[in-house]
Amino acid sequence: MSSHPIMIVDDETVNLAMFRQILEPQYDLVFARSGREALTIAAKLPLSLILLDIEMPDINGYQVCKALKSDPATESIPVIFATSQSETGNEEHGFAVGCVDYLCKPVVPSLVLARIRTHLSLVRTTELEQSQRDAIFMLGEAGHYNDNDTGVHIWRMAAYSKALATALGWTISNAELIELAAPMHDTGKIGIPDAVLQKPGKLDTGEWEIMRRHSQIGYDILSKSVAPVFKLAAEIALNHHEKWDGSGYPNGLAGTAIPESARIVALTDVFDALAMRRPYKEPWPLEAIFATIREGSGRHFDPRVVSCFFDIQAEILEITDAWVLRNGEI
Repeated sequence: MSSHPIMIVDDETVNLAMFRQILEPQYDLVFARSGREALTIAAKLPLSLILLDIEMPDINGYQVCKALKSDPATESIPVIFATSQSETGNEEHGFAVGCVDYLCKPVVPSLVLARIRTHLSLVRTTELEQSQRDAIFMLGEAGHYNDNDTGVHIWRMAAYSKALATALGWTISNAELIELAAPMHDTGKIGIPDAVLQKPGKLDTGEWEIMRRHSQIGYDILSKSVAPVFKLAAEIALNHHEKWDGSGYPNGLAGTAIPESARIVALTDVFDALAMRRPYKEPWPLEAIFATIREGSGRHFDPRVVSCFFDIQAEILEITDAWVLRNGEI
């Protein structure tokens, strides 16, 4: 059973009865005899899908569908047109107003059930993707909740990471994946005591050892999932403080032994941290930041990643400017 009912809209009683017979054993149903009644029900009741006749006496199915898609409260409900043979031939208009499919009357019961299952499955997939994005957002924010950092930083450096990954030859889908994974790089900081995270002065040796644990803690949390975005996030969380010359932590990896995802985030994280305003410092001038990155090439950073960063410097600064416009400051 779907979590919300399916609405059947048709002015012919025989058609409503036919769809009831096909669908009622598996789905909760509600019925409307006109376009206006359908819109009234959709405004009051959450629906999983609408099976919509086209020719009706008050307003037709195209008008109903267009109205549904223009309302944020109902725009995500899939609409399938149920049309007679004489009404076929205008499918392009139906898709233009927002339908997802057509069924031709008289319908074949097995085909109706197959189409309904397919579109409800797509809805569930979309809902799952949104849930995953929500989880990413919360984990990214959690990693900085008790830090002196600003949450904007993680989303800005994620945009830099996507741009840099694309320039390095990553596929579009993988570049989009690192944009989602990068904000979780400091998730492990939720396991670091506030006294260490919020200490106003320099950390002593013992406190620094505690702080360094956040890489492993983040990995331990994120690696519990087999989803590609969380697997990549775990890889980044563990390795984003490794350095090209092997002087980083937690495992002292060097060169290409460091995953490229972490080499990308290592640079974008530093770039944005230096460029942002913090309670204890003003933003560094761009030339000073660029000089620091160049000096870190071959030591802190992968030389190829650094070279690529400067190849797309204009794009990086466009991202910076977009965030300044969006938030008023960097």
